[in-house]
Amino acid sequence: MGLVLGAMAWFVLRYGVSGFFMVEPNERAVLCTFGRAERVGNLTTLQDPVAQALNPDERERYVYPQVKVMPPGFHWRLPWQTVHRASLATATVSIAFDPEDNKANAGGQALEAVTKDQLNTGLRGQIRYTVSERNLYAYLFGVRKPVAHVMGYFVSILRNRIANFEAPRAADADPVADPMGGVQGISINDLRKNLRDLNEHMNADCAPAAARYGISLDTALITSIDPPGEVDSALAAINTAHNHVSSEISLAQAGADQRVVQSRRAVEIETLNAQAEVQTLIALAEQLRELAGSGGPAAVDAYVRNAKLPLHRHVRSLLVKGHTEGDAQ
Repeated sequence: MGLVLGAMAWFVLRYGVSGFFMVEPNERAVLCTFGRAERVGNLTTLQDPVAQALNPDERERYVYPQVKVMPPGFHWRLPWQTVHRASLATATVSIAFDPEDNKANAGGQALEAVTKDQLNTGLRGQIRYTVSERNLYAYLFGVRKPVAHVMGYFVSILRNRIANFEAPRAADADPVADPMGGVQGISINDLRKNLRDLNEHMNADCAPAAARYGISLDTALITSIDPPGEVDSALAAINTAHNHVSSEISLAQAGADQRVVQSRRAVEIETLNAQAEVQTLIALAEQLRELAGSGGPAAVDAYVRNAKLPLHRHVRSLLVKGHTEGDAQ
């Protein structure tokens, strides 16, 4: 009898009390019965918004069942059930981080990539990732080492983007207005000038990671691109020369624009002066017309004679009609 009671007490302590477990606030858990995760009916990730970023080919290959996710708090399991946990805390690592080899990529400091003009560059930056709560099956059971897998996925996309990157340029770009257009096509300059565009492309290209591997790549931030030393010095000389040319062209354009503005202003002033003189003559003609209408031709002649009188003060000689040249005063 004591043996039976002892066995029952052991069973209660072993599988009753110890069957309680806690899921932390930053964790989620999946309960497996005899090794099989509890599913949500027959639903798959294709019916979930997490699969929106997949292309048609990926939708055929990455189909995972939706599983019941245990929220934070106390839970209880049966003896034949197992608990698989996943932390949802956001992790930030270097883009050169290799989970399987800490010495790879210069100790996780710089990732090597080859540009389209065959330059070996070192890339530095950070990447933030979180476990996708909507696709825990892929993270817990899809791949053996999901972090290593998704980092390899990110690196392959980044190297492909670096190898084929071309700087966006307007179709109607003017080489005079854009003197730096001469350094377009040098891959290092293209990448350095368009880091924001590169990061945006990486975020878009890595969007399917949550549906493929259960890890969401929140943000990829590439901060620097370092070419080899011998190439860097040559690029610095090229950029310095183009910067000097750009400065000279900008100064010449500013001087030309200033002269154009001054010329337009001078034309406006002369036009206004001419219009003022024309208005004066028009007003005088109107007055003479009214004078001729009211006083007759004699009034106009008298006006003309009176208008000439002030001019006599400035003349040295005056020819009077009806007198000879010797009588001129």
